[in-house]
Amino acid sequence: MATLRVLSEIHTYRTQVQMKRTMQPPRVEWRDFPDAVLLAPEIIMKRHPDYAAAKSGDVAAAARLVQSIVIETGLASVRSLIEAGGCRHPTLVSAHAYERDGFNAIPAALTEVLSEQLGVPFDTTVVQINVVGHTGADGYGRLARQAAFGGDIAAGQHYLLVDDFVGQGGTLANLRGWVEMGGAKVIGAVVLSGKPYSAILKPSEEQLHELREKHGREFEKWWREHFGHAFDCLTQSEARYLSRSPDVDTIRARLAAAVREGSG
Repeated sequence: MATLRVLSEIHTYRTQVQMKRTMQPPRVEWRDFPDAVLLAPEIIMKRHPDYAAAKSGDVAAAARLVQSIVIETGLASVRSLIEAGGCRHPTLVSAHAYERDGFNAIPAALTEVLSEQLGVPFDTTVVQINVVGHTGADGYGRLARQAAFGGDIAAGQHYLLVDDFVGQGGTLANLRGWVEMGGAKVIGAVVLSGKPYSAILKPSEEQLHELREKHGREFEKWWREHFGHAFDCLTQSEARYLSRSPDVDTIRARLAAAVREGSG
């Protein structure tokens, strides 16, 4: 595997685009976006002996981790996703995450394995341009400190998102937003692991109704002003998290505290 070369390219492009970031990562409405494909249960990935090293940037560990998890049944699910998306050769683009403990090498390793096994190209010019510190963060921390992306998008092309884990799904939502705001189409997402309910990225009408009924339209207006999008661009897990929060004042206070924690 050429993961070391891929990571080198990613670091280069990240430096080039770091000064071009927007105030808030863009998002787009979900429309008919399919559920993300999960390749393995969360417990299998996190108990793997190479997980910690791979998460901190060990390329060889990431390669071993991914190769031991990605099996033919998982690849069949990805092939079905590609077929349903109406594009035989979408470009793979991964959420290369910078964490406080180092560069997460797992998405790049997964991208290469999928590219090799499926015969589709991948892109290294689209990169995460900030450090969010999501590992171990609660839902407020993930909402307050969102991943931002930069890099060139090929307008008119089809993309397939790749990541190592889906929690609330915000990183995938922001990566999709960056790609589609660049004039391309995202046909779906593939993640190494996560909880099954987290794979449902598009919020249901019932979930959005519950959120709006509990916290009110004024809070949605506040959300749009601070995050750049309305509730219909949230993920299902984000909408559920907010609707289960006790009140608007608690949400605002916890988000502000998470921002302070992340900048400390």
